[in-house]
Amino acid sequence: MNSLYRNRRVLDLLAAVCCFALVGFALYSQQFLGLTPCPLCIFQRVGLAGLGLAFVVSALPADRHLLARRVGAVLVAVAAAITAGIAARHLYIQHLPPGLVPVCGATLDYMLDVFPLTDVLRKVLTGSGECAKVDWTFLGLAMPAWVLIWAAGLGLGGFLLNWRRGGR
Repeated sequence: MNSLYRNRRVLDLLAAVCCFALVGFALYSQQFLGLTPCPLCIFQRVGLAGLGLAFVVSALPADRHLLARRVGAVLVAVAAAITAGIAARHLYIQHLPPGLVPVCGATLDYMLDVFPLTDVLRKVLTGSGECAKVDWTFLGLAMPAWVLIWAAGLGLGGFLLNWRRGGR
């Protein structure tokens, strides 16, 4: 096994650790900073965890198995695109004028108990009033903006890293 191949696998695992650390920060901010996650925030956490798992899967293929690496690359790209899409929708809702923000809806737990999963997904992705609230920023960007940046960057980097030819 050559060193470039090992580096690809190490980079995949580092990206996975980064994804899990982002989820860890979200949990920390909920438990210790008192930030209550809205349904879109929870979906972004699930997306980041899925992206981390996709990176773990991408690190597994044996040396010189191009098809396995490319499947990993596609998994990373799909997980990143879904996560980035949810974050972009969240940012859109946060930037709506006050009169256009949807009213607050039921909690995610209640919706999962009462509605079919397809209805829950539709309702959550539509967004509600609690999703418009910005209660944390870093460098002037709200948490969904950071999720969008991380998901897009990790997704693009992971896709390019795992798609290329050769035994790396």
